Parts: sequence; C-alpha cells; structure tokens
Amino acid sequence: CRQCAVRKYQGKEDQQGQIVMACMEPVLDDLHISIDEKEVAVFRKNVIEWLMVNHPHDCPICDEGGECHLQDMTVMAGHSYRRFRYKKRTHENQDLGPCINHEMNRCIQCYRCVRFYNDYAGGDDLQVFAAHDHVYFGRHEDGTLESEFSGNLVEVCPTGVFTDKTLKDHYTRKWDLTSAPSVCHHCSLGCNILAGERYGSLRRILTRFNAEVNGYFICDRGRFGYDFVNGEERIRSAAFKISGEWQNLKKNQALDQLKKIAGNGKIMGVGSPRASVESNYALRSLVGEDNFYNGMSAKENQLTQQALDFLQHGPVKTPSLKEIESCDAVIIIGEDVTNTAPLIDLALKQSVLVQPLRELEKIGVPPWNDSAARDYIQDQKGPLYVLTPQETKLDQIATRCFRGSPDELSRMVMAIGGQLDAGIAVEGQTNHEPAVLQEIVNALVQAKRPLVITGTSLGSTAILNSSINLANALHQRNSSVCISLVFPECNSLGAGLMEKKGLEEAIKSKIQYKTLVVLENDLYRRQTPAHINKFLDKFENIIVLDHTRSRTTSKADLLLAAGTFAEADGTLVNNEGRAQRFFQVQAADEEVQESWRWMLQAGKLLGNQPLEGVNGLDELILSIENQLEQFKGIVEAAPSSQHRINGQKISRATHRYSGRTAMFADIQVVEPRPPQDPDSPLSFTMEGYSGIPPQSATSFYWSPGWNSAQAINKFRNEIDNGRQQGGNGVRLIEPSNKREFHYLECIPGDIPESGEWKLIPLHHIFGTEELSIKSTAISDRSQGPSLTMNEAQAGNLNVVAGEHITVISGSVKITLPVSIQSDWPKGHLGISVGFEETVSIDLDSMVQLEKSEKNEG
Repeated sequence: CRQCAVRKYQGKEDQQGQIVMACMEPVLDDLHISIDEKEVAVFRKNVIEWLMVNHPHDCPICDEGGECHLQDMTVMAGHSYRRFRYKKRTHENQDLGPCINHEMNRCIQCYRCVRFYNDYAGGDDLQVFAAHDHVYFGRHEDGTLESEFSGNLVEVCPTGVFTDKTLKDHYTRKWDLTSAPSVCHHCSLGCNILAGERYGSLRRILTRFNAEVNGYFICDRGRFGYDFVNGEERIRSAAFKISGEWQNLKKNQALDQLKKIAGNGKIMGVGSPRASVESNYALRSLVGEDNFYNGMSAKENQLTQQALDFLQHGPVKTPSLKEIESCDAVIIIGEDVTNTAPLIDLALKQSVLVQPLRELEKIGVPPWNDSAARDYIQDQKGPLYVLTPQETKLDQIATRCFRGSPDELSRMVMAIGGQLDAGIAVEGQTNHEPAVLQEIVNALVQAKRPLVITGTSLGSTAILNSSINLANALHQRNSSVCISLVFPECNSLGAGLMEKKGLEEAIKSKIQYKTLVVLENDLYRRQTPAHINKFLDKFENIIVLDHTRSRTTSKADLLLAAGTFAEADGTLVNNEGRAQRFFQVQAADEEVQESWRWMLQAGKLLGNQPLEGVNGLDELILSIENQLEQFKGIVEAAPSSQHRINGQKISRATHRYSGRTAMFADIQVVEPRPPQDPDSPLSFTMEGYSGIPPQSATSFYWSPGWNSAQAINKFRNEIDNGRQQGGNGVRLIEPSNKREFHYLECIPGDIPESGEWKLIPLHHIFGTEELSIKSTAISDRSQGPSLTMNEAQAGNLNVVAGEHITVISGSVKITLPVSIQSDWPKGHLGISVGFEETVSIDLDSMVQLEKSEKNEG
C-alpha cells in the first residue's frame, strides 16, 4: 500500500537519502530515517489519490464508514480534493453466502483478502482474476465461501469489499455500538471476542486480540453464531407451570415460588459444561457438594476426568494456540479439529511451515519477509500425520493420512508408542507396514517440538489412552513435547474441575431427592429420552435455569430466565486450562439475570451458609478460589469491579456514541438512568476512561485518527504487557512430575459382527453445536445430519450416495441420507451428532439398518 514510505539515510552525513518502504526494511543499528520529510509525505498522499481514482465516494452510506482503514489513511495523508474527472471502472458483485456481503467497487487491489484466505487460512475458492483496473477478487461463480474462516475477511479487508452480512439485518455504526470483552462459547478453545450491542439486541461479533489464544482471528461459527441471543426461543421471564400452562412471574415472585417448593426436602443440582464457573459453583454451594453433579454425559465425563487427571498430574504440557503454531511435527489422533476446534486447524496450517522456514537461514531471508519466504519454500510442508475415521480438510496438507475405526487407530498409536518405548504393551495387531510406523516415529523424535492432538469427540477411551501413552513416551526423549486435548464444550474443563460426578451418577443416585435444579443444560442432549424421562419422574419439583427453550425447560415446574454470555459476567476454562473472564455487553431484560445471581438470591432465601456474605461477582470468585484449590489464581483472570483508571471506570461505548437520550423516547419522555454495573470495571455509558485499558477489559479498539480495526496497533504494548499481568487469562493447570509415571492400559474393542453396526460420532462446525445452529447464518451453512458408510459395504447393501437409510437402535428409529467413503472403516456407521434429529440415539449401542421408504418417493 506504500503508506509506510519513509526516507532512509546512509548515515548522519547523508542529506539526500532514498524513499523506502518501512515494512520491508529490517531494523539495524545506526539506522537513520525520516517519517515526515516533505517529499515522503507527498508521496504517501499521491498514493492515496491513486487508490481513490476508481473508489466510490459513498462513505456516508458505506457499511465500512467510520471503521475503514482507507478512510483513516486518506485523512492522515491529507488527500481532501478529488482531481480525477473521468469515468470510473465498476464491477458486478457476487453472492458469497449468508455470512459475507460483497461490494467489489470499493476494492483498492491490496491483495490482503487472498493473502489471508489462501496463504494463511488455506482456502482455495477465493481468487484474483483479470489485471490492472479490472482486477477482481471473488469466486469463479456465485456461491458460499467454503473456508471456515471466511468471516475474518470482514476485518482483514481495509475497505468495505467484504462486510458482515448478518450486521446488515440490524445495521449499526461502530461508534453507536456498546461493546464489551467476551469469550466465545461455541467450542472449548475460548477465543477472545468483542460483542457489540444496540437497542437491547446483539448486533455483531469481532475478534479480540489475544497473543496466547486466538491471535487476530476467529472461526465463522464464533463470528456468526451469536443470533441465538436475539432469538424467538429466548426465555425472557421466569414462569411457573400451573395445570400444564405457563404463568409468567416477576423476579421476586419466582424466588418466593422457589422457596416454597425447594424449602423442604433435599435438592439435587445438575450443572453444565456450557455454564460459567461461577454459575456452577453457586449451584454447588446452594445444594451442597454431595448433591451436585457436573451435568456431563457418562462418556463425556469419563473422558474429561481422564484427560484432566493427565493434565494435572502428567509431565506433558498442553500448549496454547500460539504455541501450536510453533510445533514442527504433529500427529492428530481421532480428532477432526476443523469441525471440533477450528482455530487449531488454523494454527496447524502455520505449524507445517515451521520446518521448511528454517531453511531461510541458509539464504539470508528473514522470516518476516513473507513473499520471499513462500517463494523459496514453495509447497514444502513439515510432518503432519492425520489419523481419523473420516476424511478431513487437513488431509490436503498432511504428510500422510490414515483411516480406521477408533479401535484400529488406537492400535496403530500403541504400535507407534511401542517403537518409542517397549514398556507400552501393544494390544492386537496393526495392518500398517513397520516402515510407515518408523517414518512417523522418526518425524516425532527428530522434531524440536512435537505435538500430539487428540480429544473426546469420538467418545473413545482407547483413543485417549493411546494418545496419552504416546505423549508420555515422547516425553521420555524430548521434554518439549506437547499434547493438545479438545473437549466438547466451552467450559467442559471448568465443570470437570468443579465436580467429578456426572449426569450418570445423578441418574443412578439412591438418595431421595424432592427437588431437582438444572443449570443451563438440556439433559436430552446427554442421554436417551427414555432415560431422562425416567430420571425426571423421580422428582416432585423441577427447577430449570436457562436462556433458551429446550426439551428440558418444557419439563420444568419453575423456569428461571438466565442471561446469555451477552447479558452475564463469568469465567470459562478453555481446553488448555486457561481461565478467561467474559463481561456482559448489554443490560439484561428486567426479568432476566445471571444464573449465579439467581442462585445467590435463592441461597439467602433458603438460609444457605456457604453463600452467606457473597453478594456479587467479586465475592463469588474469591470464594471459588478459597474453597477449591484447583481454581487457585482464577481471581487474576481479569480486573475486579473495583478497578479504576484515574478514578474512572472503563467505558463500553465510544465518546462518539449518539442518541442515548432519545433511544427510549418512544416509550417514555423521561430519560432513564444508564444501567449500573456493580460486578465489573466497565460502565454502560460513554463516560469513563477512554484511553488504553487492560487487555482483558478492552471493549473496543480506537485511537485518535484510527477508527478502523487497525487501531489494534496502538494497543499492542498494553497487550504484550498483558502476558505478565494476566491479560491473556490465567492458566490453572501446569504439567507436574510429582506422580510416578506409568502407561495407561489400552484395550481396543471388538470388530462388530455381521448385521450389526457400531456408531462413530461425526461433528460439523455448522450444526453440531447447540446454540450457534439457532443463528440463521449458521443454519443456512449447515448441510444437515447424515450417515457415512464404507463404499464396499454400501455396494453389498445396494445403497448409493444420497439415498436414505433408517438406523434402528432399540425403539429409536432415525432416517438420514447416506454419504459414502471408500476408506471408511468397515462395520462402522458414521452419524452426525448434535442435530435435533440425532440427539436421541444411544451412540454406545449397536445398531441395525434398513432402507427407507423415503427413497421410493
């Protein structure tokens, strides 16, 4: 863009110098440069004028107006008068799907989009076409951008070519948004986000930079999956069921009803891996430790506890996303990270370049010189081995891919570990050549920082055990080895740390309980409907706290309206054990409040001792740290509510926020008092400190002259300092060598008999997650649930791709279309999980198949 042009001098005596681009000049001792030298300033101004030749003068009506990098640079460079009087070139726009709006006439041919989309994110369906004035950035034809990271084009593009299409449905200028720092709730990675609100509805999500977690980017599910907050299925008021009919209640009425039905008899509390640490703890304190269950299904809880035990007591470190990017040999075992942990996918696309980029030292090219570096390494990739049942998007950059059932893959991993350490007992045989196994062993052993990636998505104990064994075996040779574990939900690790007992233990409990309290958890997604119905029938009273209607809320006697992440403060623990705070961006509706606040109020009514003296978020977090050793340090995840800068709170709104006194004039002429926030260092107004706040309390990026996302550059010193100040969150789990080392037992299961099929759960980035699918943009990108089977076995059954098959598991029958893969493991049936159509099936059961009548129609 030539906007960093400076004049470089050879030394103090050099009066002439030469114009160079600062971004291409290494910093050297005795470097003399001038930024404001007259000719250089004119040069930059002229460049802006060239860029504006074909650019439309539509700033007042442009989606990007007020947060446009080109707008910033035009003002800074001083270009204020258009001399071009000729016809401009124009383009036709494309339909790029439900998430991204395309307006090519605003393009300045900077190539940022394709550099991010193709070079960094690994996409291949966004290209540059034509030349000179007719350069065009788009697809070969209209259609949804295929990359899971396409939404980042919204922030990468310096103009308004790519904009957030979901924002157009309720458009608001940047300066009119109330914003707050938050954490994505749609997977276990805990990416940092900025949520923006106006008129009581959530309008958009932007990336919040975190040097240790997501860096500058987030996935499309995290960016566009927010609309459940505004959805019609939201619970906006407490309600009590009388003769099968819901009667809305005020807060005080709801609490009185709670006291009436829960005041006598024992109470069971079921927590949730998608609720905050604070909410789970408040419920645990209300019902008592022995009566609290973390709300995870049997398999999910077993795997989470097993992984937690290793993370807390094992010698191998779990890396941050930033550290994954620097790993130089990776083996993925059983986890389709593109769909279960998308930002790991993005990190791996950088990690495969680590080994090839080391060759740059030989030719003297610095690694920051991206174009030269990519020209030199071409298509070279470092070692990446993918072991999964299904084809994955990472296959195209993998060194080798291996397909098999979870049990077959675990045998292979044990065989690899057995070559590293004879102490690992190899159960059964693997059909892979010893030379192939040795190749993987050599790649992992020769790497400076090898990485093992696995997780819980397949529901396989064998996969997890064999992966842990491999990581342990590698650690005996290289202490820099890391293991990254993927968990099912945003606070799975936090719920697992809070309590070991899961939903299965609650169902099997012999204690006579009168009342059940369910916290932000649809139990019907955890177990079969028959099991849950039988479980719920044991209670006289059922109290459910949630923000979105579900089958579980329909069973409640008393329903309490909880706030979503946009209306609540809390803490999540991500997959590496990093505690991160999220703050509410909008004041909740009058009858809605945080789940933990409902519990605190209930505790006072019921005379609960553990919650005595706990009145707000600060006291609650302090109580968590004092009572639970595993959460030591959680207080430091973000500044407390007492934090002030120059005696001021930090504003959620920019100083240019408009219309505050008129926003509710249609309801009443009297201007309402701005909402008060006693639980955070943030204020709900434009009044307050508007400089650079602590990273974890940064609500928006703005600096004088910088209205665009490029203002992040003015925050980098504070962000980098945040590493020492807890601004990137606080790691609660670190590797330990205190426990005596031993390998885990790994016994893979048997191959299914003829006529029966074993289910393998398959996850989809757009569809599997419970809340994001309620957003229109995400549901439009979802391909829906399906079955996957082996090509040869499909042929034996006379089944073709797209045909419908009925899966029979006990009394449950599900009919879905079939996709066919040639290398899919025989005897196994892949089934899309998390969808409304498939949540009722028991994934541990053996199933039978029959052709569906749908095919006849």
